Amino acid sequence: MQIAILLYDRFTTLDAVGPYETLSRLPEAEAVFVAERTGVHRNDIGSLGLAADATLSEVTAPDILVVPGGPGQLAQMADGPLHEWIRAVDAGTTWTTSVCTGSLILGAAGLLKGRRATSHWLALDQLPALGAEPTGERVVFDGKYVTAAGVSSGIDMGLTLAGRIAGDAVAQTIQLGIEYDPQPPYDAGAPDKAPAEITAMLRERSRFLLAGEE
Repeated sequence: MQIAILLYDRFTTLDAVGPYETLSRLPEAEAVFVAERTGVHRNDIGSLGLAADATLSEVTAPDILVVPGGPGQLAQMADGPLHEWIRAVDAGTTWTTSVCTGSLILGAAGLLKGRRATSHWLALDQLPALGAEPTGERVVFDGKYVTAAGVSSGIDMGLTLAGRIAGDAVAQTIQLGIEYDPQPPYDAGAPDKAPAEITAMLRERSRFLLAGEE
């Protein structure tokens, strides 16, 4: 079972690594990081890089596709070779997935029309323009399409999908193996829980980025 995890410049690290840590532990799983070019792709703050070992043309029939989000998503919205590859491999995937604003890339490639989907809470309002029905749920299944909300939800998505593929016991074994037992020090992980001033500050900070401005 091949799991293709897409990389591009300015991706968000946990969007890619969360699903990697969970799905790559499935029996007989082969995870491959794939991009338009091989080599290191830097994350959204530039301090960490992940290496893509395969180009798009070298990964043609993955069983699972994972598309992470991040500020670099904005540069991946125009139709072109990447979208063509996504549509081509999607034709044969068992599961096509995304984390955070990766769902916007799937939507821009035309894969979420008429489907329920989620994204980072700051980007949910962009989904209707791409033909998707936005939902604030953390992990959303619609047919073979699985979208996860912001960043850390990629771990939940990976575990949920692992359960669908290999059963609850396998997924629980993976969860225990990575000791995923969230006990956050603050209850501020969603906009309806965080202090209003924190939500407003983050929304303002992100406004120009989400508008495509630097």
